[in-house]
Amino acid sequence: MSFPHLLEPLDLGFTQLKNRVLMGSMHTGLEEEKGGFEKLAKFYQERAAGGVGLIVTGGISPNLRGRLAPNACQLSFPWQVAKHKVVTSAVHEAGGKICMQILHAGRYGYHPFSQAPSKIKSPITPFTPSAMSARQVRSTIKDYATTAALAKKAGYDGVEVMGSEGYLINQFICARTNKRNDEWGGEFSQRAKFPVEIVKAIRERVGSDFIIVFRLSMLDLVDNGSSWEEVVQLAKWLESAGVTIINTGIGWHEARVPTIATSVPRGAFAWVTERLKQEVSVPLIATNRINTPEIGEQIISSGQADMVSMARPFLADAEFVNKAAAGESQLINTCIGCNQACLDHTFALKRATCLVNPRACYETELNFVPATSKKRIAVMGAGPAGMAFSIYAASRGHQVVLFEAKDEVGGQFNLARKIPGKEEFDETIRYFTEQMKLNKVELRLNTRLDASVVRDEPFDEVVIAAGVVPRAIDLPGFDSPKVVNYQQVLNGEVEVGERVALIGAGGIGFDMAHYLGEQESTTLKPDTWLKQWGIDKAYGERGGLTTPQPEHTSRKIYLLQRKTSKMGKGLGKTTGWIHRAVAKHHDVEMLNGVSYQKFDELGLHIKVGEEAQVLEVDNVVLCAGQESNRSLVDEMKNTGLPVHLIGGVDVAAELDAKRAIRQGAELAASI
Repeated sequence: MSFPHLLEPLDLGFTQLKNRVLMGSMHTGLEEEKGGFEKLAKFYQERAAGGVGLIVTGGISPNLRGRLAPNACQLSFPWQVAKHKVVTSAVHEAGGKICMQILHAGRYGYHPFSQAPSKIKSPITPFTPSAMSARQVRSTIKDYATTAALAKKAGYDGVEVMGSEGYLINQFICARTNKRNDEWGGEFSQRAKFPVEIVKAIRERVGSDFIIVFRLSMLDLVDNGSSWEEVVQLAKWLESAGVTIINTGIGWHEARVPTIATSVPRGAFAWVTERLKQEVSVPLIATNRINTPEIGEQIISSGQADMVSMARPFLADAEFVNKAAAGESQLINTCIGCNQACLDHTFALKRATCLVNPRACYETELNFVPATSKKRIAVMGAGPAGMAFSIYAASRGHQVVLFEAKDEVGGQFNLARKIPGKEEFDETIRYFTEQMKLNKVELRLNTRLDASVVRDEPFDEVVIAAGVVPRAIDLPGFDSPKVVNYQQVLNGEVEVGERVALIGAGGIGFDMAHYLGEQESTTLKPDTWLKQWGIDKAYGERGGLTTPQPEHTSRKIYLLQRKTSKMGKGLGKTTGWIHRAVAKHHDVEMLNGVSYQKFDELGLHIKVGEEAQVLEVDNVVLCAGQESNRSLVDEMKNTGLPVHLIGGVDVAAELDAKRAIRQGAELAASI
């Protein structure tokens, strides 16, 4: 399939972008590591060589108090330019263009020196900012201009001014965080003066031949956010001030609406960019949950935007654009929006990477060079770990035979993709399948690896990736056919009734609550999804919010856990709140501190503290973890061949595809 609109050049007057694809800003954590800029240069260089039209870096602060964290990166002095040149030179050598994002955290700063328009604490950080004086406001505007000038000196092709997601500029724009009564507060024209003056100051310092992208919050998704009229007016003022391109920002970080998680429909917010496109003449960029060239082509060809921004998809596959241009989109390693290795790492101050591509941000450390001694390797289990090992080992020249006892590949991903909102997991199975064909992995379905196979055929080493089995619970009545495990339900082996108790409130428990509570995936019905979360396409209220209208289920669902801690405490840092919110949408009753007694014709007998209860349920679904499927391990070790364990068969404490795929990749690189 060709993508003529996505791949069409964009003329900016003084320069031209080779296509309409922007690699959106992502903070990787390399910015703060020792020697991190050399690693960052390789990371961006591979994406530039992969064909992207314009890259935007992670956020760089214009001054000390604007840093996201105490050790976060800043560009304010000439001596800081040199390390940035390492990045820009690498990108330009690969034929790419790159802008540096300037980001002042404002009240989102995770340190006691944070500043904001007013002394109002953010709900997502522990520190209360100090209110900026008028002198400090003017000084900060100068700092933005200085940083932009230094960025130009460092070789950047432009800058992106971060004016959305609830950071400092957004805090000035909105009355919810701007309570000033001087020239920088009050009426909208005064609140908007701060971003407009920043753009004017930057343009004056950098001249006319430098890209200025402004990340404009088009949909705040918070109470007392900007009105649509204010968004339009600010866009027009920014155009007059000298911006080259306007990028779309969706939602403040404190908003209680998902904006980038896998359950968000693809291209769910392109409509707001389309709406602004009628009001300004500078190019506009659509963003959020755009992860395939097909979605990008549709958005641009239909006139919703002039460019599309994809950030995490370039973690998943550096060659995204080249593969699309070659008509090989089936070979793209698609971002599944899981957040587990990227945003969850970033907010935990770890180096970002990618669940489906463990090489992301490890380009100088994890590589698959041709093997000096080529081996014939037997692999058992075609789940994420087994498939990852197989394709990477085969790419090095090893002869890999992959055994799978079932009639399909995918392992636990075949269960995950059945959960509403996790349909993207299909893409990873498709990618691995295509890569196995490309790298000539011999796949034997419906075949269990055992010692006789190893004795009959010449193998040099064995890799066991046979995954996990659900953990059983030995209590009176739990041998009833009405007590089932999550795999039986998701595989369609059993049907459950209208009243269900789920034992275990980890990721599997919350997934099962969603599966049983949502008959049809709202992720596949964008307008229904927008109503579910209270997003108003008519934009009648500030922030674009309206009353949420979740679809309620007739099924009564109990979600139970032994621990007295918060339900879902171990869920993803950036997605756990979404799972809890969805459970509330489905009226799931959540109980912690539960001890289980028995199951009989009356239902599930439990104690909460010292209080005995009987939950009158038709079925109990066990979601209380899993155990390693180690049935093959001793048998294989007795063959005398080197045996390696990866994935769930190695550690089954949690279903952790991030660890499983990385284990497979690292073993393949070293074997």
